[in-house]
Amino acid sequence: MNAISILLVIIVAFFAGMEGILDEFQFHQPLVACTLIGLVTGHPTEGIILGGSLQMIALGWANVGAAVAPDAALASVASAIIMVKGLGSADTTTAINTAIALAVPLSVAGLFLTMLCRTIAIPMVHFMDAAAEEANFRGVEMWQLLAIGLQGVRIAIPAAMLCMIPAEAVTSMLNAMPAWLSGGMAVGGGMVAAVGYAMVINMMATPEVWPFFALGFVLAALGDLTLIALGVIGVSLALIYLGLKDLAKQGGGAGGGSGDPLGDILNDY
Repeated sequence: MNAISILLVIIVAFFAGMEGILDEFQFHQPLVACTLIGLVTGHPTEGIILGGSLQMIALGWANVGAAVAPDAALASVASAIIMVKGLGSADTTTAINTAIALAVPLSVAGLFLTMLCRTIAIPMVHFMDAAAEEANFRGVEMWQLLAIGLQGVRIAIPAAMLCMIPAEAVTSMLNAMPAWLSGGMAVGGGMVAAVGYAMVINMMATPEVWPFFALGFVLAALGDLTLIALGVIGVSLALIYLGLKDLAKQGGGAGGGSGDPLGDILNDY
């Protein structure tokens, strides 16, 4: 990568780190971060493929109470940089699969950086309180921007360090991997994406949703259906479902059911 590409990668990493906290423009999502890094480094297609695969993992990541989800920002940025470094002379499939397999440990490592930044931000809150007591609104803004910028730096610094690694070193490492290891990386990368998708299904799995999921899965596999056709089918199924719920509210589900006739039928089986 040349100097301009490295600078653009660091900028993307900085915004991805901030978005991991702000969650407004979704720069930290793998599909966005990997695509942007692939775009600024001249590998947009590979970036989209990597981002799509990692997005399937991140779909099941969510902050629940005090439990903090793995760091999607560091996983996306670091794995994308490693992939770009390995695309020099290594096989494209091997580079992408290796980046996917490294995403999970990178996301766990990002949790440590997140905790470190949040620990540093604690006294900043007290400084903001002191500024607010003095009606110093500029001071409150300054400390708030500094705390958010700290979240961006926690991704930008590792990204800059990875960019300084020679591409030949990454390529040599990928080429030196035996066939059983590269094959295991491919299988592991596919399984990680499948596990992420399974986590999402587990959260949304209800007797009322399963038939629509199965029907949509089958219809999506038909090559003759366009996106417009699939959209019309989806809207039709949604209207049918809403009609069933309205029927239940009007007394069609009387008899001590759950209020959802489709769910009652499925529960009977």
